[in-house]
Amino acid sequence: MKPPSGPEEARRPASDIRVFASSCTLHGLGHVFGPGSLTPRRGLWAVAVLLSLAAFLYQVAERVRYYGEFHHETALDERESHQLTFPAVTLCNINPLRRSRLTPNDLHWAGPALLGLEPAEHAAFLRALGQPPTPPGFMPSPTFDMAQFYARAGHTLEDMLLDCRYRGQPCGPENFTTIFTRMGQCYTFNSGADGAELLTTPKGGAGNGLEVMLDVQEDEYLPVWKDVEDTLFEVGIRVQIHSQEEPPIIDQLGFGAAPSYQTFVSCQQQQLSFLPPPWGDCSSASLDPDFEPESADPLGSPSPSPGLSPPYSLMGCRLACETRYVARKCGCRMMHMPGGAPVCSPQQYKDCANPALDAMLRKDACTCPNPCASTRYAKELSMVRMPSRAATRYLARKYNRSEAYIAENVLVLDIFFEALNYETVEQKKAYEVSELLGDIGGQMGLFIGASLLTILEILDYLCEVFQDRVLGYFWNRKHSQRHSSTNLLQEGLGSHRNQVPHLSLGPSAVVCVSAGLPPLPVPSPGHFLPPTAPATWSHGSRPGVCVFRATP
Repeated sequence: MKPPSGPEEARRPASDIRVFASSCTLHGLGHVFGPGSLTPRRGLWAVAVLLSLAAFLYQVAERVRYYGEFHHETALDERESHQLTFPAVTLCNINPLRRSRLTPNDLHWAGPALLGLEPAEHAAFLRALGQPPTPPGFMPSPTFDMAQFYARAGHTLEDMLLDCRYRGQPCGPENFTTIFTRMGQCYTFNSGADGAELLTTPKGGAGNGLEVMLDVQEDEYLPVWKDVEDTLFEVGIRVQIHSQEEPPIIDQLGFGAAPSYQTFVSCQQQQLSFLPPPWGDCSSASLDPDFEPESADPLGSPSPSPGLSPPYSLMGCRLACETRYVARKCGCRMMHMPGGAPVCSPQQYKDCANPALDAMLRKDACTCPNPCASTRYAKELSMVRMPSRAATRYLARKYNRSEAYIAENVLVLDIFFEALNYETVEQKKAYEVSELLGDIGGQMGLFIGASLLTILEILDYLCEVFQDRVLGYFWNRKHSQRHSSTNLLQEGLGSHRNQVPHLSLGPSAVVCVSAGLPPLPVPSPGHFLPPTAPATWSHGSRPGVCVFRATP
């Protein structure tokens, strides 16, 4: 700050606005509060300063309002990598149950619910399956386990998997994990379950991923008995490529692979990153399908779990939401749903679980936010017919099947990365705090020529004003009270000096005076007061003043 100039400026206190204006770095303030009387020039400067200050405050309010709207932008980028983690691949046979594995007991329990059979149709259905009729005196089992039923009657990977190779190395059923979905018993390759190490690939292109040859076992498909909603007319394998953190929803998101074709699936990894509130709506809270909040919307999104759960994913959230809804409505869960609720019986499937879940899916009632970080895989499919006539004869001899069977049941699935690059889709804050401060600083310099140090100068001036005007007022008031007390003492001594001529105080003494009383000497040397200031005392209920007085 500039030092004050001139004798008049030097005599003014630091709290004077003219002294502050002459030394402040705020542009235009010195022209408004300069010395002299009010002139048109000073008025124009005042108008200019006020308009600039108003424009500055308006721009600051606009910037703060824009920041408070929490805008975001999406950035798309493509990056390279030396190796990529291979995705999880889930395979399901479109046919959920093998006809040769069904028994009269299965038809008794699961026929009405899963196959739409009436009890009177069991005999005809068994004939269609090529099985003998129900023996006389048949007694169904007292209980029925749906998980055991699907595990026994579903297609097994040992029977379907004819050949498996990953990056040219042989693999087998031991590299797959059994999982239940709404399509029945399915199998996932590279699931990472039970802490298994995830497979990676250092190259892209065909031959550097998973290649499997499968037998769809069309002769095991159930007969089309009635044209109902769940009647299957197709044959083949349903496939879903997903990340290890995401449960498969293969009945909705899977693609089909048909027999007599080799299907090539070229993948590209995409890493998605979303912002949490208030910039976005993503969530990273893990979910537990068994945890039920006290006040929950039956069709709302599930709440975060208080305990340990798998990482949050969009499909996991929807599955947990469906599980809670079905468990609340029916008192059980479907076989593919996670959690600790009991598995629904076939009758509960028919009467409650299936209708409730279908109604929920039609309403799209589960409102699940996007995960803050997720991985998905873009796919490009191409197909060629296989096997050739020469290959058909070779495969028939190798697997001890007829050529017609090989031509109608065998398919090859080849899944690989197109290249060792991946896309990133990232949400970013469109307006950071640093940008807000930069805009405010720019507007401050443009309109009023100020900086952060100017704000410190204004705060320093306000401290000076507080010290001089507020604290100075109380100090002056206290000083005036002391001055009046001293005058009272001197007047009391002068008025009573002639009334006590006989009182000898010695060379020096302490004299105390109170209104309406004669002066009272305190000759005790041990109680002398210092001769620098008066001290207050009291005589009964009357206050007074004591001073040190020396006699000549």
